[in-house]
Amino acid sequence: MTLNPFFLQGSPNEQFLVQDLINEQIQIFGVEVYYLPRKIFKTDDIIREIQSSKFDDVFMIEAYINNYDGYAPDSDIMTKFGLRLKNEISLTISRERYEEFIAPFLEGISSGIREGRITEYDFADLITRPKEGDLIYFPLGERLFEIKRVEHEKPFYQLGTNYVYELSCELYEYENELIDTAIEEVDNTVEDEGYITSLTLVGTARTATVTAGISSGAVTEVFLNNDGSGYQTAPTITFSAPPVGFITATAVGITTRVANVQSLLRIELTNAGSGYVTPPTITISGGSGTGAAATCSIGGTLFSVSSLSITDRGNGYASAPVVTIGSPGTGTTATAIATINANTEVDSIRILNAGIGYTEGEAPTVSVAGFSTIGVGTFIYNEIVTGELSGTTARVRDFRTTVSPFPGVLPVTNLRVSLNTGKFSVGEIIVGSISSARYVVSDYDTESYDNPYDVNEEIETEADDILDFTESNPFGTY
Repeated sequence: MTLNPFFLQGSPNEQFLVQDLINEQIQIFGVEVYYLPRKIFKTDDIIREIQSSKFDDVFMIEAYINNYDGYAPDSDIMTKFGLRLKNEISLTISRERYEEFIAPFLEGISSGIREGRITEYDFADLITRPKEGDLIYFPLGERLFEIKRVEHEKPFYQLGTNYVYELSCELYEYENELIDTAIEEVDNTVEDEGYITSLTLVGTARTATVTAGISSGAVTEVFLNNDGSGYQTAPTITFSAPPVGFITATAVGITTRVANVQSLLRIELTNAGSGYVTPPTITISGGSGTGAAATCSIGGTLFSVSSLSITDRGNGYASAPVVTIGSPGTGTTATAIATINANTEVDSIRILNAGIGYTEGEAPTVSVAGFSTIGVGTFIYNEIVTGELSGTTARVRDFRTTVSPFPGVLPVTNLRVSLNTGKFSVGEIIVGSISSARYVVSDYDTESYDNPYDVNEEIETEADDILDFTESNPFGTY
């Protein structure tokens, strides 16, 4: 016998021992990397070239660095098209660790692979080992590498089996694939890569308008004498009726919770009524609470703001706007409060104090503060935004609002998107699919392409100073 008789040359126990030793060595001397499997959604029918893919799953695995050519000199080469990065790295990962902690999860995305017209047989082969085209995120260098070759038979069948995968990787060149792993440090590596459309946004808003009605004998103000307790819902507020022919006042109760006790916060008039000679009786009922009590004052023969009617609800209000009612000159100025609905519109205007001293037949002016100048909501990274006019969709890369330190200067809201399906139109509203954020496009740049090594425009600009093209013959005298 030529082989060592003390080793069985392929027994499962010997193979398990070698695999455990390799796993331990990689875990001691290796680094943690992120493995991003490529999901293929569309391939070319003829040569099966990948046309659409995304990376939205990520797995952490330990890897041993075989070499680091990507961090060595002369890894960047100059071509006639510019600077090309040939940074490479070679990693070794445990076969057992991949097959136990990554491969089972890849079986769940087989449907996405089959949409790209890759057969089930091919897919079964791909998930048993790391596949070319998948990505490796290297945290120490904050770089994404693409797997170019997987060596799965090295070392060659020691004790009858293989124990590792050797991954030959190149620095990833972004080609508008969707990367959405929900891990910020991974997603940020491509935030500035690819064709970027930079949108300047403004608020999607319209100012609300309100008109006032005045009358004598109106309820001017409601005083809460006891806020009660135990109110699960807002109670019903009822006023006793004025003399025949006049309008009964109406109001709503606003509740609050303090120290786990739900009580009545205040009473807001929806109509101050008219014709009251004496203060009406206020009844507070319902809401599952007890103890609340209130009284009110009336304007008598003096005119007060009895009603506020919304003529235009507006839109784009991020918070309830301030309502200002004109002064009567002499007397008490009326005050009111606004509420907004889920559609960012003014929902109601309620009277806090009806005021006293307004002139009959001369209703005061009512102004509603302006809407939000920066739109409504906050776009989320990688969510789809849609232009309501053009129908164009894109993926959010970055969203930020820059507030000027100088007073009176409006903030500038900027949205950067990629993977556009068309062109956005100036003036159209764009809406986020997840955040429901709404903004208007005031300006945009469709030619933005962020590449730190693209200096063609800079070279062209500098060349203009070398050659004088204003002359008919810049190269000499004919």
